[in-house]
Amino acid sequence: MKELWDLFVSFLKVGSLMFGGGLSMLPLLIREIVTKKKWVTEDELLDYYAIVQCTPGIIAVNTATFIGYKRKGIPGGIIAALGAVLPSLLIILLIASALSGLMDNHYVLYALGGIRAAVCALLVNTIINMAKKSILDGYTMIIALVTIGTLFFLPVPLLVVIIASGFAGVILFKVKQGVKP
Repeated sequence: MKELWDLFVSFLKVGSLMFGGGLSMLPLLIREIVTKKKWVTEDELLDYYAIVQCTPGIIAVNTATFIGYKRKGIPGGIIAALGAVLPSLLIILLIASALSGLMDNHYVLYALGGIRAAVCALLVNTIINMAKKSILDGYTMIIALVTIGTLFFLPVPLLVVIIASGFAGVILFKVKQGVKP
């Protein structure tokens, strides 16, 4: 029971500080789940992020569910997801009740602009850190560059790009091993 409570509180903390979507959750998860709690390694967390990109739903909820399930099965997945969602749910309910007056306030709009800029900086930092751990050689650099090019210049669905990148990873691994794919 204590570990379920621990899961809930940890994801409640992460959910309370997460602004800007699922990717902004990554630095918070690394600090709370990897460094502090040591529930998963950073490599495992990056693998989970890759997997949840291929699933429908909200990245933050799916990641929390994945980690919670790994720790305590189905109850852990449910509790972790609830912890991650509860802060957003409460904040959105409060904002929705006051929305008409807030969105006309210039100070609120300026504050939101500042928050968006900060979230962009957090995402760039996260991307750089993920790249350092994920782009390990020329082969993974090729996959990354082709993926970026595809996403920017071709109307290919994200899921197709992710699956194709997975296949490319297998093929390039076989090439590195000297095995014909």
